[in-house]
Amino acid sequence: MYFISLYFDNKTNERIQRYIDKIANCSGNVFMTENKVPPHITVSSFEMGEEREIIGKLRENIEVLSRGEVIWCSVGMFLPSVIYIAPVLNNYLQNLSKFIYNIFLQTGNISVSPYYRPMQWFPHATVGKKLSREEMIGAVRALQDEFGMFRGEVTHIGLAKTNPYEELWKVELK
Repeated sequence: MYFISLYFDNKTNERIQRYIDKIANCSGNVFMTENKVPPHITVSSFEMGEEREIIGKLRENIEVLSRGEVIWCSVGMFLPSVIYIAPVLNNYLQNLSKFIYNIFLQTGNISVSPYYRPMQWFPHATVGKKLSREEMIGAVRALQDEFGMFRGEVTHIGLAKTNPYEELWKVELK
């Protein structure tokens, strides 16, 4: 499985990483920290045959993408085992989703997850994963006193593999 993700300015990274670390400490679940999963929003998840082909398409089209603001407003869960923080779905994020999806339409041999298609995508940054029932309660408690709305900036976009996490390509946005 591959994914295209958005990455953030240093201040936003530090804040989200603090949430990840606090959840690991309070819940005892260290999946995110042990696997060195960086703070990110996945904008597309897909299966493909050739990495170089998608990297080439991204390189061809990347100059039209720019940095953008993200307003983090909520904590949520994908039950039974994931806790995340979520931004407001603004025009910037929705347009990125459409743009990336349209790149895939031009590329053969790629199967995009139905959960990452325009108007079916729920932007979020996972801060705890593979949590048991008790660990989930600890994660919620950790964020209950810690989380507050904040603004951040998307500064990079990249391509990575999962299981284990491996960054394949990343570029700074203008």
